[in-house]
Amino acid sequence: MADVEFRYSDLLPTGKDDTPYRLITSEGVEEVEVDGRKFLKVDPEAIRRLTAEAMKDINQYLRPAHLQQLRKIIDDPEASGNDRFVALDLLKNVNISAGGILPMCQDTGTAIVMGKKSEGVLTGADDAETVSRGVFDAYTKLNLRYSQLAPLTTYEEKNTGSNLPAQVEIYSTAEGEKGPEYKFLFMAKGGGSANKSFLFQETKAILHPDRILSFLDEKIRSLGTAACPPYHLAVVIGGTSAEFALKTAKYASAHYLDNLPTEGSMSAHGFRDTELEEKVFELTQSFGIGAQFGGKYFCHDVRVVRLPRHGASCPVAIAVSCSADRQALGKITRDGVFLEQLETDPAQYMPDAGMAEEIAAGEVVDIDLNQPMSSILETLSQHPVKTRLSLSGPMVVARDIAHAKIKERLDAGEEMPDYLKNHPVYYAGPAKTPEGMASGSFGPTTAGRMDSYVEQFQAAGGSMVMLAKGNRSKVVAEACGTYGGFYLGSIGGPAARLAQDCIKSVEVLEYPELGMEAVWKIEVENFPAFIVVDGEGNDFFTDPAGTATIPLTGIRVRSKER
Repeated sequence: MADVEFRYSDLLPTGKDDTPYRLITSEGVEEVEVDGRKFLKVDPEAIRRLTAEAMKDINQYLRPAHLQQLRKIIDDPEASGNDRFVALDLLKNVNISAGGILPMCQDTGTAIVMGKKSEGVLTGADDAETVSRGVFDAYTKLNLRYSQLAPLTTYEEKNTGSNLPAQVEIYSTAEGEKGPEYKFLFMAKGGGSANKSFLFQETKAILHPDRILSFLDEKIRSLGTAACPPYHLAVVIGGTSAEFALKTAKYASAHYLDNLPTEGSMSAHGFRDTELEEKVFELTQSFGIGAQFGGKYFCHDVRVVRLPRHGASCPVAIAVSCSADRQALGKITRDGVFLEQLETDPAQYMPDAGMAEEIAAGEVVDIDLNQPMSSILETLSQHPVKTRLSLSGPMVVARDIAHAKIKERLDAGEEMPDYLKNHPVYYAGPAKTPEGMASGSFGPTTAGRMDSYVEQFQAAGGSMVMLAKGNRSKVVAEACGTYGGFYLGSIGGPAARLAQDCIKSVEVLEYPELGMEAVWKIEVENFPAFIVVDGEGNDFFTDPAGTATIPLTGIRVRSKER
């Protein structure tokens, strides 16, 4: 056997860091020398402060590049009216969240922190605990939501009341040219986008230009809109393990791997396939799904990473970062503690008033929710799917755990609660309410998680009008066709704008012990929505592509004749 040369490379050589940083503090960092070697002594409080500051920033601000991509949609003459309408609403939303009070999304996420600690960094502490203390500080002091559930038994769980635990991973790395340093990636990953991470165990047969595009066409379409597009989409082909493929996809969706090499080598490192990225991006624009209700901007961009693999395995991973594109880099060096500079003045990306009014124009149907349910249904039945609505009046808020509890009552022979018979149900869970405001950030959650309840609830007279985000399964359309119910879609993402402009009061109706998963009653005014599934079972998402046409203003769409 011929001699084989030893080759080594980081699996993900991230390249030069060209991130713009701001200084958090110079305190808590000290360069020390031992036996002629320089070390970086870091006070754990510096890590805690950096983490807390990062979690605050990523829930209030976005990167300039992401904001520029939203503005690009507005300026693109080929963008649909819906694409531009959604982009405008998301820009309005971040202008509100940038005020530092309301987070941009009500699902303020699982805190995920990845650290790369070079050998010469000394902390004298359990860094994962220190990071967790910083997460605790941010979530308990700010208007963020507690979403983490502690498993008490296999079947019983309880909200931890602090959004802990965080997912903290610390890696040991070689010392760079600038000496010892500690680098971080901070993420707040909401359930909607986290649920759109997928792994497919494929074989070498997929490694063909036509086959991979056909495969991705099917799988990317299936992502739907529940995770709040436009997406930053990542595709990873290969991987030394299934979990590494998925983790790489998450990093790539956060643009953490943008400076990877763009070609492979016998060192077997990962690389970006920029040619395939462009083809997949064009593919997503052809879907017709667009930014939630039809158009071409299903994605802002695409990253494709090719990894080495075992000859018997070919994992393919897909992940997205949603319209709440929440991540930031941090670092601790001998010069201080630094955090990525996010955009604190997003108003500069807004269109002028005339263009904004043009985008928001179009036919809108006002729906008075103070009417009896029979009258609301009668009004909705006069309009086809894709009709844009403005809702005003009372709604009930209930999501996963509340639905499970109500199902238990129905299964036990009890009646459907009157509140679900008399009012539309909004699938959502609020963030904390700031002092002096009616509501905390309060955007819609993913509708599909409640699909299994719809037939039983509508048969019992409840959930006749449902409001949430994303597409739904066939069973919902069938139930609506049978019982005359409606599913209304809300724009996923602008939770701060809904709280400030549309939600006028919030009160707990039942299950207060469930925290954000309690049953609430809210009063809304001019709450935007669209008819997605009507009382005959017609579903906008069954074929949003093809003949769908959306004018520059308004959200009327012509689709297949039924």
